Formats: sequence, structure tokens, C-alpha cells
Amino acid sequence: MWRTLALASAFFPGLFALCIRLLRWAAPGWSLKDRILLSGRLVSTVQATMATVSGIMVVLNCKDVVYDRHWLAVEYVWVLVPYMTYDIYVMYLCHWHKSRERGVAEKKHSLPSVRSFLLQERLMVTHHLFILVVLTPVTQLKMQDTLLHKVNGILILVTFFLCRILLFPFMYAAYARQVGIPVYMVPFRIPLHCNIANASLIAPQLYWFRLICRKAVRLYGSSPADKSR
Repeated sequence: MWRTLALASAFFPGLFALCIRLLRWAAPGWSLKDRILLSGRLVSTVQATMATVSGIMVVLNCKDVVYDRHWLAVEYVWVLVPYMTYDIYVMYLCHWHKSRERGVAEKKHSLPSVRSFLLQERLMVTHHLFILVVLTPVTQLKMQDTLLHKVNGILILVTFFLCRILLFPFMYAAYARQVGIPVYMVPFRIPLHCNIANASLIAPQLYWFRLICRKAVRLYGSSPADKSR
């Protein structure tokens, strides 16, 4: 854990600084703002690639999607923590240079410039802070029995059902209302390939919803000793 955290804390800022230096050599006509913007995107691409590869490895090595636990899924959280922290600062640098280009003469790292950044990028900053403050402790500190974890589980269950399952009956009902026919007649009025496509889309959603329900039953209906196994 600590080794991963230390390596990631050095890797992302180091790669960012290296990209800026290489761009200064490769594109001397670029402004510092442009080099910072591109370097930040390059580092984000590297992180996204690492996360994708890690996800593929976890999927390939876990057969039981409910109970299997891969070491990489846990360890990668300690890569994500320094990355999110680094990325917040890079977003601030990008914001400051863009503001300076627009003629805003706020001093770097001053309270007004930080306040302006937080107001303009509040959604992205909130997203990053939520991962750092909420999701990381929930993932690492065995907080499955906390109220926060249970509320999050309920929200996932409800939103998945509303947005992934009820979406299909809603589409059929909307079509039936538009053309003025009963809902049960819709499958016979629309082209066959539409029904096949919808069935192929909802089938995995039903499977995943079943897994979520099993997880919810295990979470709320078992003892803490059972959940830890």
C-alpha cells in the first residue's frame, strides 16, 4: 500500500514535469499554458490506460463477479489517490493560465485565484474530492457496515432499476401512447429487429440487476461475519 502510494505520488507529477520539458524542446514556439494543457492531457491518458488495463486484468482473473476479489482492484485505489490530488492542482494551473490570458491579473496561488478556480470548476473538484474523501475510505477501510455504504447501495439499486430496467417499458409505453395502441401491441407493431435489439440490451441489464440484488441481500440480510468472507 505505502509503496504504491509513494510510487504513484512521484510518478504522475514527475511525468507531468517531463512532458512539459519535452514539449519545450519539441515545440519551442508553444506557450507555457499550451504545454501545461497538453501535458495534463497526456498524463490523464496514461492514467486512463493504466486503469483500463487494470480493469481488464481484474475481469479476466475473477470468475465470480459478486464474491471474487482481486488484489489489483484494491491496490489501484492507492494509485488513484495521488492522481486525483495531482489532477486537482493541474486543473488549477490550467485555470490560472487561461484566466491570465483573458486579462485577469490574479496572482498565482492567491486566495482570489483559488476561489475563482473552485467556483468555475466546482463540479470537477467535487468529483475528485468525493473519490478521495468518500470512495477511497469505503473501498480500503472495510466500511461495508457503515450507514454511508448502505445508503450508497440503496441508491445504486434504485437508480439502476429506474434508468436501466424501466427505460425499456417506458419506451414501449411512450410509443403506444404516441400511436394510440395498447402497450402489449407494441412488440407486434414495431420491426422485429427493434425487439431483438431491445431484448439483447435489456438481458445483460437484468443479469446485472440480479447480481446487485444478491449483493444487497448479502449486505443487509447477513451478519457482519458473513459479509467479511
